[in-house]
Amino acid sequence: MSNQSKQWGAIIVMIALFAMIAFVTNLCSPMAVIVKNQFGASNLQSQIGNYGNFIAYLVMGIPAGMLIKKFGYKTTALMALVVGIIAILIQYMSGWESMASCAFWVYLTGAFIGGLCMCMLNTVVNPMLNILGGGGNKGNQLIQIGGVFNSAAAVAVYIIMGALIGEATKATVSDATPALFIALGIFVVAFIVILFTKIDEPERADLKKIEEREHAKVATPAQDKKYSAFSFRHFKLGILAIFLYMGIEVGVPTYILQYLTAGTDAATPGLAMDANIVGLIVAVYWLMMLVGRFVGGMIGGKVSSKQMITVVAIASMVLILFGMFAPQSLTVNIPGVDWANLSVIWAQVPVGIFAFILVGLCTSVMWGGIFNMAVEGLGKYTAIASGAFMTMVFGCAVMVAIQAWVADLSGSYMISYFVPLACAAYILFYALIGSKNVNTDIPVAGV
Repeated sequence: MSNQSKQWGAIIVMIALFAMIAFVTNLCSPMAVIVKNQFGASNLQSQIGNYGNFIAYLVMGIPAGMLIKKFGYKTTALMALVVGIIAILIQYMSGWESMASCAFWVYLTGAFIGGLCMCMLNTVVNPMLNILGGGGNKGNQLIQIGGVFNSAAAVAVYIIMGALIGEATKATVSDATPALFIALGIFVVAFIVILFTKIDEPERADLKKIEEREHAKVATPAQDKKYSAFSFRHFKLGILAIFLYMGIEVGVPTYILQYLTAGTDAATPGLAMDANIVGLIVAVYWLMMLVGRFVGGMIGGKVSSKQMITVVAIASMVLILFGMFAPQSLTVNIPGVDWANLSVIWAQVPVGIFAFILVGLCTSVMWGGIFNMAVEGLGKYTAIASGAFMTMVFGCAVMVAIQAWVADLSGSYMISYFVPLACAAYILFYALIGSKNVNTDIPVAGV
């Protein structure tokens, strides 16, 4: 019997965690609407939840790997869920009237702790799905399936938060309480399920043998001390590509939300649309990512990562440019689902916004494609390289902040899209030129 068939319970748990990561992480963008209203924050300040959440990846990336090595995947996941429960409770407290004087900082603390949890879970889920699938194509297939549920959860967040926020100019943290309680409930249920689920960890079983082989060596070759994953040019350029990729994936939908909900007389004017409707619109972006991951999983075995990323990078640039300069008077109807009444609604938005939403089709496959190109030919340095990739998720905090700064400085959300445009241009460069391994002389064989 295959490892995958024996571990179906663990597989379901890991896929559920994959969805949870998206649900909690994507709370930050709609929460920015609340932060902007309740605390009078600027565009730059309103993204404080995203900053705290993704900077936590930089702090926790390497420690998370160390926890897995010491305690294993299951125990690390349980610890992460406890951290997540604490984070949600702190964010909930920021809506208390008694916390009004320091609510902004309480919310930031909760967002940062939530980021620590998400980093730990991400470090667990990706390799575990690969292990449970037996590696190779089956492992990759499980990760793609997990990505589909991840996107579905992101769609749900925008729909739920849009319904809860309602009128953006009156939104407060307390309005988000139901969503926070949903996240809290998911954490608690996941903790109980994982606690009683048997999860085989073959990597840990082999760890002692690997360490014994290492200690048995008479001497460590000088070349092992001389080289590392960072000795490879294509890897260093690759982690920069991941850093910038986060600015596209999160920046594009975040400022669709800001633009459509901002008042027409605001410092950075928008269209003053109802947040409930806007939530349904932005959810379509994540639905596009879900569709893109389905398609990417189907053609991934036949199309190289270089070809795939080249195409989607060019498409992203075209769509972003069109979205920035298309006339606002030219509109299109976008569908959404009113879950309260189980009906389809249609919202009229500028055609440029629809172009931004289609960028989700492109970002859906970027992470996997960039990762594959960046670790190609690394051999024994691949494990360390994977850990470095996780820390680069904090690029979201940096790039979203830069886009917010551009929006504040220019007074235009459309001009701020030069930031994700530049990110897409670099990713195109990486696919065409930067991904080539020019360090083939470095020995990569061995443990």
